[in-house]
Amino acid sequence: MKIGVFDSGFGGLSVLRELLQQLPSFDYVYYADSAHCPYGKKPVEYVRERSFFITNELLSRGCEAVVIACNTATSAAIKELREAYPNIPFVGMEPAIKPAVAATKSGVVGVLATYGTLHGQKYAFMKEKFAENVRLIEQVGEGFVQLVEALDISPESESVLAVLEKSLRPLLEAGADTIVLGCTHYPFLLPALKQYSAQICPNRELRFIDPAPAIAKRLKSLVCPANSLVAGAAASESSAFEGPAEKKPRIEFLGSGNLIELKLAFERLCKLS
Repeated sequence: MKIGVFDSGFGGLSVLRELLQQLPSFDYVYYADSAHCPYGKKPVEYVRERSFFITNELLSRGCEAVVIACNTATSAAIKELREAYPNIPFVGMEPAIKPAVAATKSGVVGVLATYGTLHGQKYAFMKEKFAENVRLIEQVGEGFVQLVEALDISPESESVLAVLEKSLRPLLEAGADTIVLGCTHYPFLLPALKQYSAQICPNRELRFIDPAPAIAKRLKSLVCPANSLVAGAAASESSAFEGPAEKKPRIEFLGSGNLIELKLAFERLCKLS
């Protein structure tokens, strides 16, 4: 079976990485819309139009399910995509408010996300449904996407530290002990997020919630009902990624930007253990 995955850029690779861990026998087509990245502050109609264009590309490549590995695109388009393609399973991202509320001990939950996610209907719904008994502190991760797209993710990087000082510190100072990563780019900055937080709040037990494992689990429940599917058709050697010996997924990379840079980003960001 072939799974389509798309994002505005490299961020969705954090979801692809988890899919390869949980569903290594499938083939994947990953589309990075790098020429239009970031999506965060773009109009909903624009993001929806891009989402339909990319979905059509993925389906034309034989994908039988689509993972929208972008919170902004999920909020803008998943309802319309499901209506337009009722026979295609779509799995989207949503801010992990529910597990964050369950995990917090201080009663203060921080949410790092894009402007588009924080102002979307899906986030508003999750907030109203699950966050009634906690204090929710929201912060746009200004510059996070750009850092990941530039592969500038080192905890020692001055540009990374400057971004964390602006966007993460307010959440820590507000008392948050659980922080939702509301954009698929953000997990690639986890080492920096953890190191910085430990320096600012050395005595606080902090938890960062990456939704990728839950997304992979959800896809698995949709496409692998009780002993059903086996590995899908093989892609051409030119577009294949050979995983570890016991895992041989095939990955085809597509996008509106530089595909060489996309493949290099995959090699650096998605090292499979």
